[in-house]
Amino acid sequence: MLHKIKYQFVFICSLAVLYAKAQSVKDSSFRILMVGVHFGGQVPFGDLQKRFGENLNAGANFVWKTKHNILFGVEGSYFFGSNVKEDVLSNLRTDDGHITDNEGYPADLRVTERGWNFYANAGYLINKLGHNPNSGVFVTIGAGWTQHKVKLYDTNKKIAAINGDLKKGYDRLTGGFGLSQFIGYKYFGNTRLVNFYAGFEFYEAFTKSLRGYNYDTGLFDNKQRMDILVGFRFGWILPLYKRTKDMYYY
Repeated sequence: MLHKIKYQFVFICSLAVLYAKAQSVKDSSFRILMVGVHFGGQVPFGDLQKRFGENLNAGANFVWKTKHNILFGVEGSYFFGSNVKEDVLSNLRTDDGHITDNEGYPADLRVTERGWNFYANAGYLINKLGHNPNSGVFVTIGAGWTQHKVKLYDTNKKIAAINGDLKKGYDRLTGGFGLSQFIGYKYFGNTRLVNFYAGFEFYEAFTKSLRGYNYDTGLFDNKQRMDILVGFRFGWILPLYKRTKDMYYY
């Protein structure tokens, strides 16, 4: 009896091993939920180029890949930089170009770029160009929202003109609907331990001022803008492979 049970156990284990091999990432195209984080750099064009220089960005995404390599996902990114070209504090500067605090001393003021976006996208993975059925060149297109501003940080809180809500008259908060495109390569390791993607991203946002009035110019701001970002992104992927209807594994 014990020998019979032992043989049955070995037989079942053998079937499980064969099934796992049959479902190998190396050999089969899976439905995969991908949770990823990314980091990259971007160059601005259009109206955005007049306001900011190059920036860095970091974010996360969730992507669903079907068995037929169709991709659906959502992503969000936070971008930041220190190259602000537009002088939003021109009316506060002295004749020699400095900004002084409430006591008449040179102010410790930091002016930087801050922004974020959120997009939903869809695309396709061409696995014939990959090293296994779940890897290859992929392209996506998307739509969403882009927003950015000039961040004013008064280190010592001694500049009355930008204290509290007053800084909103200078920060150029801008946002609007946008389109996105991405082309890159998605890599899933045959051992499932190394999974990443890299490629080029493109954003075109149709934005306008969310403040409506600028204190430094004393003018209403209702101009329509075209803000463009082009960059390179690298992302690390945590894939969840569907094995059964109710079980996922890493």
